[in-house]
Amino acid sequence: MAFRSEVRDGVAELVIDNPPVNALGTKAWAELAREIERLGRDASVRVLLIRADGRGFQCGVDVKELAADGTRIVEANRGCADSFGAIYDCPVPVISAVHGYCLGGGIGIAGSSDFVIASDDASFGLPEIDRGAMGAATHAMRMFGMQEARRMLLTGEPIDAAEAYRLGGLLAVVPRDALRERALELARKIASKSPDAVRAAKASLNGIELIDVRKSYRFEQGFTLELYTKGDSQEARDAFVGKRDAKFEKKR
Repeated sequence: MAFRSEVRDGVAELVIDNPPVNALGTKAWAELAREIERLGRDASVRVLLIRADGRGFQCGVDVKELAADGTRIVEANRGCADSFGAIYDCPVPVISAVHGYCLGGGIGIAGSSDFVIASDDASFGLPEIDRGAMGAATHAMRMFGMQEARRMLLTGEPIDAAEAYRLGGLLAVVPRDALRERALELARKIASKSPDAVRAAKASLNGIELIDVRKSYRFEQGFTLELYTKGDSQEARDAFVGKRDAKFEKKR
């Protein structure tokens, strides 16, 4: 499994652990969505904490899998949408504890959450423009605002934890070795409240959201499918896997 989970004292802890970079293949994305939905239905769960082991938090889909078979983009899109939707719609609050890189699908996970706490070595980016796809701009916009989300998507350049915090996308930035405990501290505080009131609060907060996160992200994904029918997208994926610069033909 690309992740593991356990429930203790009302807090469900889901840990992404899929070396070397915590990218997830199509099967793993589908399994992740189902696990989050299962934990949300568990009456003993009052808060869900998502974190990761390894070098970074999460870096999206397995580009090598898609480079080998571009038709799997439909399955990958579905898995991502279902996972991000499961987090956003989770009946209990979701905390993402981010360290290292948080790229592409990692932004989707964090940006679907109720809270994001990051370590001081964290960075956030949408590199999809260099992979022949579109990214989770919906979720970046939810975290960082319109101007920064547009810059991130169109340049592929990331921001560090300090800038993410300045833009209001993070609840807190802490030293790496304090990240898990800081997230658990918040989770335990919420878990000590009335379970009915917490679930009602989560539903009410989603209800007053100014952006329809699910529809907005699915709209974005339509452009990824469009790109996958064009030559540029395959060249971008091949270049990434081959660790070379992409060569795009000029359009007339």
